[in-house]
Amino acid sequence: MSKKNRIGLYPGTFDPVTLGHVDIIKRSAKLVDHLILGISTNPSKSALFDLEERVAMVRRETAFIERETGVPIEVRPFSTLLMTFAEEIEATAIIRGLRAVSDFEYEFQMTAMNYKLNPDIETIFLMADPSLQAIASRLVKEIARFDGDISAFVPKMVKDEVMAKINLSK
Repeated sequence: MSKKNRIGLYPGTFDPVTLGHVDIIKRSAKLVDHLILGISTNPSKSALFDLEERVAMVRRETAFIERETGVPIEVRPFSTLLMTFAEEIEATAIIRGLRAVSDFEYEFQMTAMNYKLNPDIETIFLMADPSLQAIASRLVKEIARFDGDISAFVPKMVKDEVMAKINLSK
């Protein structure tokens, strides 16, 4: 009997992708045989980057992880229920990053609902690196809108793209 291919799904809006996201992606690649980064839209959030831009950004910023680990990393957009997408890609696990207790409360509820929808797909929580715990895409955009320095929170090219987008909208 052959071992089942462990497919991990790390979903998010990644608007923009942060160093915290990159950290979770690096660590996730150690746990699975294939990692899919699911880029979603969230109607309750106003996106700075459109879906195509976010997919391209995440692909670019994570390509080195695939080269370093040898684990295939795929970046795919989705606009369905998370569990529907997880089933479509045959994920064995959904990976979620946690920064604070408030994240845990939300993720705990989400995990319980997802388990009811499909108990065969596990949820794995990874704590953010302590030096990256305060980073949130929402806060990165807010700092950038007020001309703050976001270079400690996002990769260099992402910083440039965020600042260009924000300057266009001013």
